[in-house]
Amino acid sequence: MPLPTDPAIIETSQGLVDVLHGLFGSHPGQRPGKRTPPKQPNSHRYPLTPSEVHAKGILLKGTFEPTSEAAVLSAAPHFHRSSTPILARFSSSTGIPNLPDTDPNGNPRGLALRFMLEESPRHVHTDIITHSTPFFPAKDGPEALAFFRAFASGTMGSFLSTHPAALAFAQAEKPFPASFATETYFGVNAFKFVADDRKETFIRYRIIPIAGESYLDDEQVKAETDTYLYDDLSARLSTGPVTFDLVAQMAEDGDATDDCTVHWPNDRILVTLGRVRLESVVEDNLAEQKRIIFDPVPRVRGIEPSEDPLIETRAGVYLISGRERRTA
Repeated sequence: MPLPTDPAIIETSQGLVDVLHGLFGSHPGQRPGKRTPPKQPNSHRYPLTPSEVHAKGILLKGTFEPTSEAAVLSAAPHFHRSSTPILARFSSSTGIPNLPDTDPNGNPRGLALRFMLEESPRHVHTDIITHSTPFFPAKDGPEALAFFRAFASGTMGSFLSTHPAALAFAQAEKPFPASFATETYFGVNAFKFVADDRKETFIRYRIIPIAGESYLDDEQVKAETDTYLYDDLSARLSTGPVTFDLVAQMAEDGDATDDCTVHWPNDRILVTLGRVRLESVVEDNLAEQKRIIFDPVPRVRGIEPSEDPLIETRAGVYLISGRERRTA
């Protein structure tokens, strides 16, 4: 996974990593995290918790089985095989590795998938990174950096008053899931599928739970333990796979593909790309989480990044923080 080639993107990515460390402190070997800003006027009751990097998480392994529709849309190898091994990481927001699952700062939750395309002679993979809200507070790297600097300087209220996308993110519902397995996860960036016949289609990913969505109210959250999400996941895996559908929301002409803060209409077609089956927890989990660096750039035939400028910045943040984590 190489760094972006644009020096300005590298500078912004490093700036984001630095400001996150400054806000929350450095946790050697952990992902850089974010302290949650105080609730803003007229915002949702849950605090603002951007989910760029999540320190508390768990790594699982399983398989992906594609649909025939996926093979029509994209030449990507994992859409043309009967199954592909995958890694998945569920995570909670903030940079606190032992954050209680009942702390609202842990919302939104994250889910990253890695499709293991080739193990030898070289490691080839492609990743999908999602979180449990379709909202994102910034359309590009400089705006994301300004967002966190506003928080660091205590001027978040003023920033939100002039940045409607960040305000929408702050006000969006971020409920407590009953389980990682009962949450829907959204990929906020657009990507371009390229089919074998070279037909191009822009999509955004969703990961939809087969168990259905289920959330807790305030009283139910109070009755849960500090590790209820992770305990529940272990209990579910003891009885069988945790399953999701990987889905693509299809763009139509005129839909913005270069701005992750612009939502596509709800009537856009959803195409199921395949079934995700998470079967067990990865051994040496903490060590493997320290090692793995998820990549927002697809880097595989049949899937290309859109012109969304945030993709390269996110890749830079992930790589810089990942290298720090590995050497800690």
